[in-house]
Amino acid sequence: MSQDPRSRIFVPLDTPDLDAALHITRTLKGHVGGVKIGKEIFTALGPAGVTSIAQEGMPLFLDLKFHDIPNTVAGAVRSAIAMAPIILDVHAAGGSAMMAAAADAAGEEADRLGVPKPLILGVTVLTSLDEADLAAAGVTGTVEDQVVRLARLAGSAGLDGVVCSGAEIEPLRAAMGADFKLLTPGIRPLWAAAGDQKRILTPSDAVARGADFLVIGRAITGADDPVAAAEKIGDELANAA
Repeated sequence: MSQDPRSRIFVPLDTPDLDAALHITRTLKGHVGGVKIGKEIFTALGPAGVTSIAQEGMPLFLDLKFHDIPNTVAGAVRSAIAMAPIILDVHAAGGSAMMAAAADAAGEEADRLGVPKPLILGVTVLTSLDEADLAAAGVTGTVEDQVVRLARLAGSAGLDGVVCSGAEIEPLRAAMGADFKLLTPGIRPLWAAAGDQKRILTPSDAVARGADFLVIGRAITGADDPVAAAEKIGDELANAA
């Protein structure tokens, strides 16, 4: 990863409109580490739209959270490699065989196409789920227990890291070591907080705890000056290093 702290920041393109996505991408190029392509924009625009965005030269995190039988996920990963993402994710709950198939397919297809192999990350527990939701699905223990369990499974299957909430960064770093990549969504700088919200994980806090990559959305895209907001966050990360 580049020494530039801005390289940690990925901005989600949460729009089905290609022109809007391209505008955000062009505006923030050189000021953040890359853009995140999720299901909304991918379903609206397809691979052709993603390729148009990629042609702007911004690194891509392809956040499609593949989850299916191993052969199907391997095929989906092969197709995704043609879009040259630097990060691609699958659901860790898909199991060891599925994750291993994803990792193998990514390496083989990247070699075949002559492109860098992306980091393959496992999505642990969605931030919308709590312990009651896990219990309803038959999962016992705490959210942290399940996140660490899935991370260990992902690591043993050959994945490069996981997607996790800020609450699990420290136990994951302790369990998985320094080289295992951690990507954390839902990050917001303190100055971008709304109202009297008290519990926020700031970019500096997340990195201090051990996060490698941060997904930061509205604090940048909703700012009056997105470039200034991105630069301010980058400066805060640099000063915290």
